[in-house]
Amino acid sequence: MIYDKVIVRYGDLVMKGRNRNQFEKRMQQQIKRTLKSFAALTYAKTFGRMTISLNGESFEPIAERLKDVFGIISFSPVIQAENELENIQAAALQVMKGLEKEPATFKVNAKRAWKPFAHSSQEMNHLVGSHVLRAFADLKVDVRKPEVELRVDTYEEGTFVYNTVIPGAGGFPFGSNGKAMLLLSGGIDSPVAGWMAMRKGLELEAVHFHSYPFTSDQAKEKVIDLARRLSYYAGAPLKLHLVPFTDIQTRLVQAKQDSMMITLMRRAMLRITEQLAVRSGAGGIVTGESLGQVASQTLSSMNVIGRATVLPLLKPLIMMDKQEIINEAVRIGTFETSILPYEDCCTLFLPKSPTTNPNLNVVERAESYISELEQMLLEAVERTEVMELTPEAQTEEEPAGEDRWF
Repeated sequence: MIYDKVIVRYGDLVMKGRNRNQFEKRMQQQIKRTLKSFAALTYAKTFGRMTISLNGESFEPIAERLKDVFGIISFSPVIQAENELENIQAAALQVMKGLEKEPATFKVNAKRAWKPFAHSSQEMNHLVGSHVLRAFADLKVDVRKPEVELRVDTYEEGTFVYNTVIPGAGGFPFGSNGKAMLLLSGGIDSPVAGWMAMRKGLELEAVHFHSYPFTSDQAKEKVIDLARRLSYYAGAPLKLHLVPFTDIQTRLVQAKQDSMMITLMRRAMLRITEQLAVRSGAGGIVTGESLGQVASQTLSSMNVIGRATVLPLLKPLIMMDKQEIINEAVRIGTFETSILPYEDCCTLFLPKSPTTNPNLNVVERAESYISELEQMLLEAVERTEVMELTPEAQTEEEPAGEDRWF
């Protein structure tokens, strides 16, 4: 292994003004928490980046973890040299000789971030490039489309020499924008919505509604596996609230409002989730809705359903097509779990002709006829089971079914 360190870049796009210190602190905490199993690593923080000393640890498994950490713009395995020309030239040769295949063309891209350094960026391009050319007889310079771009970044603490830039997950550091509740079904959409919400800096607690004995233990385990996968991206334990919904669903069915059944159920779910959010200190609710995807996700339906809560409803997928959502589910590793054929609580009571244009006054009047509904919602909150999940207990690697609700 030729590299001795990893430089991790946060970027200026997500950290400006007074928020920078807070974001950098969260970023550093998240990186250390994510890499805690690599005991030999040591860390040094500087403005807008962190340097990780490998101390004999292998880079590849560390890279696998870093690429999923929210807030990281990019990272690179590097050789750090002292700010002396001879040391930098030697490091450049070490990087070039360590390549799996000797390239035909290259170029040097030097950046002098530390201005007291004796040589300018242009001078370093020539001084390092000519030194490398003397060591490789068949190597040529191509400034437009080189096979290898040798980067030389000079900072006060030293010069980093490397040839690889690996994109990070981007976004905001986990938890830097507050907490929200994620309505998590067993389908494709809601785990993707959860991932996108976390990428924007939200800490999540998941809420799942089950209707035992109408829904199976396998359906519950599927949701637990999806929550575990999300906890992997969080880099921290994730709470899953399992809400008993059988009694409420049964009572709503007895109200004989078949066309409004899904609207009534989802409003009840939102009202329960709002109470759980208050207890957890969450400031919003994340759903997996995509405009027009199903009958209940028309603009009119979402308006009536959303009136059940005063909390902000965050809908990361609202303008995405189904195939785009599926592609994301495959990429984040939730698709194969989501398509397992275990029904959620809403598919069991799906009406033949759900309304696509519910009237708020009619819906509220139907709810008012169920005098015990408020008490039933409160009882569901009190009987909610809470699990704290971590990725380590995962039974399989989830790679991505269709959300029937939220």
